[in-house]
Amino acid sequence: MAGSFELRFSPDHPTAAGHFPGRPIIPGALLLDAVRHAIFGPAGDAGGCKMRSVKFLHPVRPGDAMRIDWREAGDETHFECTILEIQKIALTGSLSVDRDPG
Repeated sequence: MAGSFELRFSPDHPTAAGHFPGRPIIPGALLLDAVRHAIFGPAGDAGGCKMRSVKFLHPVRPGDAMRIDWREAGDETHFECTILEIQKIALTGSLSVDRDPG
């Protein structure tokens, strides 16, 4: 399975206010949450998502639009996030889902 999802971070996104004053960026945890929601939808992954690897390559700033692309490869899902206005890759990585957490 493969997919793509686009989103735009609000220019006045509340998480950017203190992260970092004068040069705000969208926090990495929020970017990873956006990846998880793009791949699994609003229902989420039922807590079984495990980030296997993540590389942050370029900061995402308030007001940026980002495209999240993903594809399954065996038991992992690989993703890449691109800042649309400047066509730079912001982060890449892979995750897996424990389908039987019990």
